[in-house]
Amino acid sequence: MQAVIQDTYGPPERLEVRTIETPRISDDEVLVRVEAAGLHIGDSFGVRGAPLPMRLVSGLLRPKYGVPGFDVAGRVETVGASVTKFNPGDEVFGVTSGACAEYAAVAEGKLAQKPKGLSFEQAAALPTSALAALQGLRDVAHVRPGDKVLINGASGGVGTMATQIAKSLGAHVTAVCGARSAAMVRSIGADRVIDYATQDFTLGGPQYDVIFDNVENRSLAECRRALTPRGTLVLNSGTGARGLTMLLRLVHPLALSPFVGQSLRRFVSNPNHADLVILGGLADAGTLRPVIDSTFPLHATAAALRYIESGHARGKVVIAV
Repeated sequence: MQAVIQDTYGPPERLEVRTIETPRISDDEVLVRVEAAGLHIGDSFGVRGAPLPMRLVSGLLRPKYGVPGFDVAGRVETVGASVTKFNPGDEVFGVTSGACAEYAAVAEGKLAQKPKGLSFEQAAALPTSALAALQGLRDVAHVRPGDKVLINGASGGVGTMATQIAKSLGAHVTAVCGARSAAMVRSIGADRVIDYATQDFTLGGPQYDVIFDNVENRSLAECRRALTPRGTLVLNSGTGARGLTMLLRLVHPLALSPFVGQSLRRFVSNPNHADLVILGGLADAGTLRPVIDSTFPLHATAAALRYIESGHARGKVVIAV
């Protein structure tokens, strides 16, 4: 099969399209003929092998598999002996490793039927980002109807999902983004938009029950100032720092949280069939609409990652396979 692959860590330009062996599936896996793969900044981290903690997952000295892409949408080719939820020909979406290829092996528990109203490209834009938004808002922040929720980085891949999911949970949503994205985030449900270039959400404005921070471009003290006394700050990576400073920023909120009235949280999303089904239902109901910035062909995966690294993407970047 054709796949985008790398042998060593480094910049995206080291990726090349190559013929490799089609994955062999285990009893609990599904072989998917990939139609589209969704990309996000985590794919860039995996290609570069940095920040270094990423290598605990991707391989310490060199990439374990070398094919980027966690989010996949396509058609079931074959199923493992113990798989019961899927059959050959089913249109599916989910989370795996090595999605930027013609075929991918996906665990049955990280896959769901593709929403009927979405294209493969739209479905590939959902899994990782929408799961992070759903689990961060529902399970970590416990958003309730009437809560005032601020989404920092509302125009990005996770931010566009979080804006819509917060609205589906009954929240009043304030979106922080650039001026060129204001109309877009309003169109997906934001009640109020703050242009970060002209207004500081941490100064003199309302306090929020929940801040869902996808950027971490403000200090912990500044974010806490914008929280209600019993509010929740959910920090979703994007630490905006490197080395020891990054480590301190990762740990500081967790160490402080037990000693203050506010809840300061980090989390790692857990891809699972049940939540993918929920996301598919929201998409079919028209409550969740993937925002796709651009679509690249498989051979331009390096350019797609470079574009994501630029920080200018609005919504998701997708690879059409």
